[in-house]
Amino acid sequence: MQEVWAEELPVAQVRIARPTDKLLEVARFYCQGLGLGLRLLGGFESHSGYDGIMVGLPGFPYHLEFTQHEHGSPCPAPTKDNLLVLYIPDQQRINLIVARLESIGYPAVEPENPYWKAKGAITIEDPDGWRLVLMPARGIG
Repeated sequence: MQEVWAEELPVAQVRIARPTDKLLEVARFYCQGLGLGLRLLGGFESHSGYDGIMVGLPGFPYHLEFTQHEHGSPCPAPTKDNLLVLYIPDQQRINLIVARLESIGYPAVEPENPYWKAKGAITIEDPDGWRLVLMPARGIG
């Protein structure tokens, strides 16, 4: 297994960014509800009309960025198959995350693709309707 990016693509950091009209709710969902050590790593305000936050694991170069424009988001709602899949090796941890998210108003939803349910994964919608899949690591493949 390759442990670093290929020489032809020397990536130092990966950041997945998307807009939201619910910046505070999204921060609560990913940092408090999801947990897993995700932290608010930084943010900005009033940058050309945008506010934003970066969420991730301290010390790791993989981040989620959420931005909110002062005039709202021009983006359409996501489909039910726009997914962020997290492979988690501990079923008990998945159960705790699901319970914590449900306690703040985000219950599990039926996945669009039956593959996820057949593999024992749990699907939850974030405040914007984007779907998070908590997949048991034994289901990789």
